[in-house]
Amino acid sequence: RKTNIEAARAASALEKRITRLRAALSDDRISLLGELEQRTNVLKALDYIAEDKSVLLKGRVACEINTCDCLIVTELIFENVLDELDGPEAVALLSTLVYQRRSDEEPQLTPDLDKALTRLNKIARAIGNVQLKYGMDVSPDQYARDQIHTGLAQVAYEWASGTKFYQICEMTDIPEGSIVRCILRLHETLKDVRNAARVIGDPKLYQKMEACAEIIKRDIVFAASLYVS
Repeated sequence: RKTNIEAARAASALEKRITRLRAALSDDRISLLGELEQRTNVLKALDYIAEDKSVLLKGRVACEINTCDCLIVTELIFENVLDELDGPEAVALLSTLVYQRRSDEEPQLTPDLDKALTRLNKIARAIGNVQLKYGMDVSPDQYARDQIHTGLAQVAYEWASGTKFYQICEMTDIPEGSIVRCILRLHETLKDVRNAARVIGDPKLYQKMEACAEIIKRDIVFAASLYVS
């Protein structure tokens, strides 16, 4: 009889636990559905998808960007920000989306690059405002700060300009390994933007990104080493 009572108690406890888990799963599902709806509304507002949720041109471009925030890069492309920069400047600007560590260092930027960085921050805040409008827990200014970091902008510019690796390492206190990893990832970003240019039929941007990818692919950074093995 004692065994039966214990079994009944165990069964009751298990049933209560199952009920709690089902409730939790239901809450999580509702939460996820809510977030999905918010993100869907953001994509509609930014013209990435249509009302019937079919993918529009901007959405197709965003799908090509895999190494950093695809919304920011897509808006950067459609606002022609990269068109107004030379190769090294374009590399430096994209590095601010690839490098994800905060730095107190103030990079020395060209006037055109400084203007482009201002536009980049404006784009990021505008996206943050749309996300906030549709209920996402986002601070537009914080969103921009979280996505844009200028710590390696000058280093990326100099590397794309042909400066030797030991010289760019002397410009910053960022570890050599971090510099190498950032440049490798930046190379992938340049190829992503190149592919995006193909999607929208922009041969000028395609050629620029292709050339940028080539000029940074050199020397020790792309040699097999302890940095990338």
